[in-house]
Amino acid sequence: MSQIFSRRSGTWVKLTLLGALGFGAGLVAIGRLLTDEPHDQDEAVEQPVPFSHKHHVGDIGLDCRYCHSGVETRAVAELPPVSTCMTCHSQLFTDQAMFAPLVRSWQTGTALHWQRVHALPQFVYFDHSIHIAKGVGCVTCHGRMDQMPLTYRKASLSMAWCLDCHRSPEKNLRPRDQVYSMTWKPEGDDDALGHELLIQYGIDKRRLSDCSVCHR
Repeated sequence: MSQIFSRRSGTWVKLTLLGALGFGAGLVAIGRLLTDEPHDQDEAVEQPVPFSHKHHVGDIGLDCRYCHSGVETRAVAELPPVSTCMTCHSQLFTDQAMFAPLVRSWQTGTALHWQRVHALPQFVYFDHSIHIAKGVGCVTCHGRMDQMPLTYRKASLSMAWCLDCHRSPEKNLRPRDQVYSMTWKPEGDDDALGHELLIQYGIDKRRLSDCSVCHR
C-alpha cells in the first residue's frame, strides 16, 4: 500500500501546530498586558526627592493646579518646574539633605528626573483636560493623594478599569467646583446626581466605549 503522506509532511504538521500554539500564547499575553493590573500598584515609586502629597495637599492645603498647571487645558497635567518648588523651598528646609537634589537642580539648571507613577502605554490616548471639564475628580483615578506620604498608583489603569468608567460615567461625575476636592461626597441620591450631571455635561455614553476614543 502506497504511503499517502510523506515523512516530511508530519514534521510540517508539528511545526504548524507549534506555531499556532505560540500565536495563541502571544494573544493571551497581549490580552493580559492590556487588561491586567500593573505589578507596581499600591507601591510607592522612588523619586529623586521624597515629595509628600500628604504634607503639601493634606496638611498645607495646596490646590492640585498650583503644581499641575496644565491639567485644565492640556492632555498632560505636567510636573512643576523647579522654580515652583523653590517658591517656598528657597526659604524653607533648604539645608536639609533630602532637598539637596532640588537645590542642586536650581543652582545648575539641570532638570530633576522624576519617575512617572501613572504611565500609560504609548498606544493609549488620555487627555486630562476633557476629564476635568466633564467633572471627573482627581480622586477617581489618583486616589486620596492627600493621604499619601509617598506617591503610588491606586487605580489599576487597566483597559477593563477604564472601560468600566466609560460605560457608566455617571458613577464618577461631580460638580466642576469639586473636581479637585479630596473629601467631597454627594449629598442625597448620588445616582440621581450622576444622571443629572451626565445630561448637564452633554456626555454621550454611546461613543465612550468606541476604540477610537482611546486608541488614535
